[in-house]
Amino acid sequence: MKFKRIFAIVMDSVGIGSEPDADRFFNAGHNDVGSNTWLHVSQQCHGLNIPNINSLGIYDLCPEIEGASKVDHPHAYVQTMREASNGKDTLTGHWEMMGILTSEPLVTFTDTGFPKELMDELSARTGRKLIGNYSQSGTVILTELGEEQTRDGSLIVYTSADSVLQIAANTAVVPLEELYRDCEIAREITMKKEWKVGRVIARPFVGTTKENFKRTTERRDYALAPAGRTSLNDLQDAGYRVIAVGKIHDIFAGNGMDESSHIDSNHDGMLQTIEIAKNKDFTGLCFVNLADFDVLYGHRRNPQGYGKSIEEFDQDLGELMKNLKEDDLLLITADHGNDPTWYGTDHTRERVPLFSYSKGFKNGRKIEEVDSFGCMGKTILANFGLKGSENQIGHVIKELVEDK
Repeated sequence: MKFKRIFAIVMDSVGIGSEPDADRFFNAGHNDVGSNTWLHVSQQCHGLNIPNINSLGIYDLCPEIEGASKVDHPHAYVQTMREASNGKDTLTGHWEMMGILTSEPLVTFTDTGFPKELMDELSARTGRKLIGNYSQSGTVILTELGEEQTRDGSLIVYTSADSVLQIAANTAVVPLEELYRDCEIAREITMKKEWKVGRVIARPFVGTTKENFKRTTERRDYALAPAGRTSLNDLQDAGYRVIAVGKIHDIFAGNGMDESSHIDSNHDGMLQTIEIAKNKDFTGLCFVNLADFDVLYGHRRNPQGYGKSIEEFDQDLGELMKNLKEDDLLLITADHGNDPTWYGTDHTRERVPLFSYSKGFKNGRKIEEVDSFGCMGKTILANFGLKGSENQIGHVIKELVEDK
């Protein structure tokens, strides 16, 4: 074992350039060739203030990023990873990091809404009228339908470019626990192959009119479980600690982790991670998802907000790095792209960066791109002397385990 504690942070959707097969993936009728979340956000913001990420060597991955500069980074290896799975969403990206290849893309209902048969069954079993049933932003849907839902106690059912069925309700008329139960019913219904969405999401909100409706932090995700054993299962079964922060618990349906916590924001997630680094003595993995980049700024096509969020993350990153020990490893990556300057509101099929930082590294530099996100999970396992389960993809990134 080289590292005692590994911290893996996913900057949700912060990709760094289109994949070789981006011509097969589309947004609003345009393919994803040319998308680049990191680059285009930096350009729209006329430069980013990112001293800590810059110190890890982001310039080596994309010199055109405004705000990046060439530096030596002996304590950090940098590279890009391509996605082998057939998709560009949160579940397939995270699952692949932990070894799972998704060959068949998850079903979406972006263009059509959900089938009448599904909606009829959901209405009958919840005992509530359903409204909506189209693809829309989670904040816009409240402006469009929130007052009707509040008046008649219906459920707003909607989707997005992702493989999701979302149910929104004002907790003043649909109690939170009932909303959760309704989502559990929806999850059961959508286990049919032709309706099998990746996630059912409870979206509670409060307020009295469309001018003051606000989503609460009591969102709950009901995700499919990964189709096979993940690196998290292997770590846990071998007696190593797995700590999940943010959406990680939901993404893996609670499988393969010893403890988990939800977060209110990227900043909250980083504060929790910093606290773990400062005060928690464990041997294993702390796996963190920071979703604000994607949810608040990528899907809403807000590059300025996206850039500010990156800068805020960079400040928190500096504090985390100060509190890491010599035998800690920090991995920073993404699960897909969501270029806010691109067409439509969908994710973009992009490579992702992998920054690997340790105070103990001596030979940090840019290294070769790898052909699967699964290489990250394989390398984590190798650090603890584990090979992983047979169903898992990826290979060990030898530079990270051989640097003395």
